[in-house]
Amino acid sequence: MSNILEHYLEYHDKMSQNEKIEFLNDISFSDLLEAWQELNAEEALTIFADLPMNIKTDLIPELSDHDQEFIISGLSAQNKKTLFKMMEPDDLVDIMQSASKEVRNAVWENLSEDGKREMLFLLRYDEDDAAGLMTPRFLAVQAGITIAQAIQFIRANCNSVEFLFSIYVIDKLERLIGIITMKELLAANDAVKISTLIQEKVVSVYDDTDQEDVARIMEENDMAAIPVTNHDHVLIGIVTFDDVIDVIREEQTEDVYKMGAMGGSSDSYLDSSIWALVRKRVPWLIVLLLMGTVSANILTQYTSLMAGAAFLVIFMPVITQTGGNTGSQSSTLMIRGLATGEIQFKEIFKILGREFIIGILLGVLTGAVIILRSILLPPGVGIYEGVVIGFSLMLVVLLSNLLGTIAPLLIHKAGFDPTVMSAPLMATLIDICGYAIYFETARYLLHL
Repeated sequence: MSNILEHYLEYHDKMSQNEKIEFLNDISFSDLLEAWQELNAEEALTIFADLPMNIKTDLIPELSDHDQEFIISGLSAQNKKTLFKMMEPDDLVDIMQSASKEVRNAVWENLSEDGKREMLFLLRYDEDDAAGLMTPRFLAVQAGITIAQAIQFIRANCNSVEFLFSIYVIDKLERLIGIITMKELLAANDAVKISTLIQEKVVSVYDDTDQEDVARIMEENDMAAIPVTNHDHVLIGIVTFDDVIDVIREEQTEDVYKMGAMGGSSDSYLDSSIWALVRKRVPWLIVLLLMGTVSANILTQYTSLMAGAAFLVIFMPVITQTGGNTGSQSSTLMIRGLATGEIQFKEIFKILGREFIIGILLGVLTGAVIILRSILLPPGVGIYEGVVIGFSLMLVVLLSNLLGTIAPLLIHKAGFDPTVMSAPLMATLIDICGYAIYFETARYLLHL
């Protein structure tokens, strides 16, 4: 905990309100968030109650669901009304969608009539879509008014919006037809009409656009906010960069979990119960366990071969480990390329052609290394046996590289998340295929 917070908790009872505000203003928002994890419930409530309102509204969306629960539950009815009135509607919707029934009721009962209408409007949409991220508080003007009229409108309404960098231009049916920046607006002559200055090519998203696509579009176009329309092009809200950062963080966390063969939400580790963490991990462990038994079944088919060529058993781990690493590398490249939009399914044959050549080169290089290793270093095998091991490894590496390439592409094309082809699953699949290739190649070449 920061020294400032420690001193504040020690002396806050002796401070005036102005002294409290001055004291808390000396704490940066990042330091406040970091120190918050070390506060107990009583300390957290004490500090939250004394924070300036603008910091409260910024802080509470950043807290875990558990912290949001006890903070809201500990506020008086008047403080709840004031807080909810000042909070952005998209942040309130996030709380409504994740909080307990008691907290949802507390939020709803302390909203104004306008606030309730905003909530009902936003709650119609899926939380993973653009409309689930957007705020309905934005400024839009009609194309036919003058610059002076637009500036007068902005002055009268600027305090009611979250983000004010660009002004959206709509027609009489409230359809988005253009955009104008504040810089252009302020630099223009008062008598000029908005229609003469607007940029008609506006990057926007539909209300049902997936949040990952929203984040990607904003990143590609270097946007601080993006307008959201329905399919009739009626402007209904905007998504701002701070919400997109949250999306990126959440999606990256989920992808990391999937690549580690785990499922579940991206909730904080310390805020998750023991059973929740077990549920996150055990399904994939069982799947991988059952798939691993297939490898055992395959090995039973080659017991006589292993008895006649015991050196094959020694190099089994090397073969499967190298194949698994190769497949994991290629699947990681594909997953990343699909996520960034660099790779498209329509290029699958071009990609497979490149990876086929890469797989052969990787196989030849790793095969040459294992031949030298198996001949020159203990336990040592004959030259022909070393070539058998090296050729088998080359085939396993080639297959692994192709499997790691094509599997994420096909899964993505089918509409599923390609990160399920993560290192653990890829390694298990390659174990199954690799054993079969290894022993069949050895059987053929050794005439056993």
